[in-house]
Amino acid sequence: MSDALTRSSDDARSRLFERFSSLGIAAPTVPYPAHSTIEEGKRLRGQMAGTFTKNLLLKDKKGRLFLFAIHEDRDLDLKTLHTLVGANGRLGFASGERMIEVLGVAPGALTPLGVINDHEGLVTVVIDEALVDADQVNFHPLVNTESTGLSPAELVTFVRSCGRDPVVVGLGPQV
Repeated sequence: MSDALTRSSDDARSRLFERFSSLGIAAPTVPYPAHSTIEEGKRLRGQMAGTFTKNLLLKDKKGRLFLFAIHEDRDLDLKTLHTLVGANGRLGFASGERMIEVLGVAPGALTPLGVINDHEGLVTVVIDEALVDADQVNFHPLVNTESTGLSPAELVTFVRSCGRDPVVVGLGPQV
């Protein structure tokens, strides 16, 4: 990661935890070794509490961005997913450069908490309905070396504090 992105990430991380504090969100955060795959993350986290997620930044045919926060074991059908969120045509993956530009996070650290950096409101946050009943859902706090736990209600409160309403979507049975 470049020095400029690291400095920017440090500033954004400070703003993130200040926002949590102002919203009365405790946001317990623990070290979590950087990893490249869900399987590797499962091995590294040991007995960490909470439900773990994977996060995908997708774009539709018109370039609209959707950040999906889904259960880590869920598979998505990109051929039909657009019909559930009102996207224009099929969804595809946004580039890592676009992720950094809009959310200020590098690939591997993608998180719905990144909407704190989306000052233009370009990203629609989509939450997997399967996460709503969890006691705690875990996300990277803008860096991929930690995990922050929030209740689903706290996640929604946070996203709303960033000027948008998340879309909660039933994505079908889990694998």
